Formats: sequence, C-alpha cells, structure tokens
Amino acid sequence: MTEVPFNRAYLTGAELDYVGQAVDSGIIGGDGPFTKKATALVAGLTGATSALLTTSCTHALELSALLLDLRPGDEVIMPSFTFTSTANAFVLRGATPVFVDIRPDTLNLDERLTEAAITSRTRAVVVVHYAGVACEMATIMAIASRHRLSVIEDNAHGLGGSYHGRPLGSFGAMATQSFHVTKNVQCGEGGALVIGDDRLTERAEIIREKGTDRARFFRGQVDKYCWRDLGSSYLPSELLAAYLLGQLESFERIQEKRGQVWSAYDQRLAVWACERGVRRPTVPAGCVQPAHLYYLLLPNPVQRDDFLRHLSERGVRAVHHYQPLHNAPAGLRHARVAPGGCSVTEEVADVLVRLPLFAGMAAEEVDHVVDSVLAYAPSRVAL
Repeated sequence: MTEVPFNRAYLTGAELDYVGQAVDSGIIGGDGPFTKKATALVAGLTGATSALLTTSCTHALELSALLLDLRPGDEVIMPSFTFTSTANAFVLRGATPVFVDIRPDTLNLDERLTEAAITSRTRAVVVVHYAGVACEMATIMAIASRHRLSVIEDNAHGLGGSYHGRPLGSFGAMATQSFHVTKNVQCGEGGALVIGDDRLTERAEIIREKGTDRARFFRGQVDKYCWRDLGSSYLPSELLAAYLLGQLESFERIQEKRGQVWSAYDQRLAVWACERGVRRPTVPAGCVQPAHLYYLLLPNPVQRDDFLRHLSERGVRAVHHYQPLHNAPAGLRHARVAPGGCSVTEEVADVLVRLPLFAGMAAEEVDHVVDSVLAYAPSRVAL
C-alpha cells in the first residue's frame, strides 16, 4: 500500500554543505556570516528594511510583546483559530488576549468584528494569515490607525504570499516568521522577527541578545557591552542559519513545487467537493497564497472523522488543525472572548482536514492522495 506522510522535510542540496562550512570555520554561535546572509534574504522576501533571525516563531512573538511594553491589564485582539504561541507570547507579559471570530471564507480574523472588540485597554491587533491567505489588511490597518493600535502579523504561514501586490509581513509594526519543519522553508526549528517600524530595530536587537548591546560591541560601536533592557536568548546558532540559507536560496524552486501540489488538489477535487458539500480554500481577488497548506471543510464533524479514517486506511496521513483557544483550559483562565463569540471558529475546527503537502511530493503520491479523496463515500454513521 502506498504511504503518504503529512509532511516530509525537503533538502535543496546546499544545507549540509553550508552547515559543514560553518563547522569548519569555527564560527557556530549566532550572528555570523550565514545568519547575515539568511537575514538579508528574509528581509528581501518580506520587503522589510530590517529583520532578526530567532530560534522560533514563538520567540519572535515574545520579542514583539516585549517591544510593545505590554503590562498586566493591557488587551491584545487576535483570532482564537491559531496556534497557542500567538496567545502565549502576550499572556507571558500579563496582557489579556481578546478573541475575535474568523471569517467563514478565508478563516482569517473577521475585520468586520474587530472594531467592536476594542476597549480603552486595547494595545494591539495580531493578525494570522491562515494558510498564507492575507487578512483584509486595508480595513484592519485603517481600524488600527484610528485607534492608535500596533498591528503584529503572525506570518508563520505566509512567507511568499501577498495582498494587492504587497508582501505579507510588510504591513504591521512587526511580523513574525516560522522556519519549523512543517513550513515552506525550514531549519527544523527557527523563526524571524521582521520589523516594519525602524524605531524598534535597535531595541529588538538588544532584547534578542539577553538585554545587552552585545551586537553593537561586536560591530565596534561601543567599547564594552552591558545589560540595557529586558531580554532573553532568542539568537539562533550559525548551524541553523546555514541550513536555513540553503533553503532560502532555493525559495522559488520550493514554491513552484508546493504550488504544483496545491493546484493539483484544487483543480482535481473541485467537482467532488461541490457535489458533496465540501468547501475548498478561498483566495480572494488581490491575494496570492504561498501554497503553505491545503485544507478541506467537511459538512459536519462526524463526516470529518469518517473521512480521516478513510484516508488513514489508504495510507494517507491527513490531519485536522487548530483547536479553538477561547474555550481551551488556558484560554478560559487567561483570555476573554469578544462580543458575539467565536461560533465560526468552533465550527471550522470540528470539520477541517489538511491534506499532505510538501515540496518533495512525487507525482504518484499526489495521485494517491487525490484518488483516495475521490474514493470517499460517507459511512452510514457519517450520513
């Protein structure tokens, strides 16, 4: 039986060579030549003037919360349909996440509900570009401007995506990137903070270096470094940066391969989905999605579980995704829900299925996934 994993790490061929070069050079700490090259490529892909590699997207989010100087009692608006890191980063600073529901089409923060969630304590809006499809940034940025709020883009899915010709990650005061093994470009664990407000760059560098101006010392700008601010150890090693550089240099090739898989699913499953009331991803006009993931929304939770069993029996490793944060144990303790609740979030979480998608998928693997989906007929229990 053909087995298709949900994800398989993709090697471009340069990673081991670059890691070996880093080892041979003896420079394996952070901010060496590979870090600088990889950082420049990340900045170029997001249209940023500055970026900082981090050990994870989680740490980039924590960095953004520190840069906002959040205090207990402050509120941060965000979707409940996201990974725990989006909320944890701000809860760690004592802030309260305020969960706003998502749109039923793009599964992104519903901009039509956002303004009603703002209070005198609101400090920021965190948007998550789900599946790399842009949030409605024109409306969100206008709301943030009216209320003098910072916008943070959780762009873990969105590297290479755009909104009306502008790269995702270039709208907010800050944006965070992920290079986790499941992302389009990867180094196992890694991330980046992309900075859209140049006034934050120097302080971000200090926070990332354990609260010291060590980076300025190494550039010869000060004769010694000292403790300047709050901070932590968010700087990745040269080994991770070297591996990541091998991926980033092949970004277009990786995107082309992933795009072919995404398009094959979308085209070949269209009729099947329509006939069975299954929803496919929505990409609004003006948005370019980077083929990060491909999902299906089954008619109900029973069919979703039945569908997952069917695919598993055929060797296809499909999975569900985020569980709502607003009604999770930690969400009930540390956050609150905006007026109107999060009913769309709850519905989507119960019916969503992600299909395998990775750059190295063979044509026969794509065929097997498609054939397995097309072969699905709901069992009596699921009807």
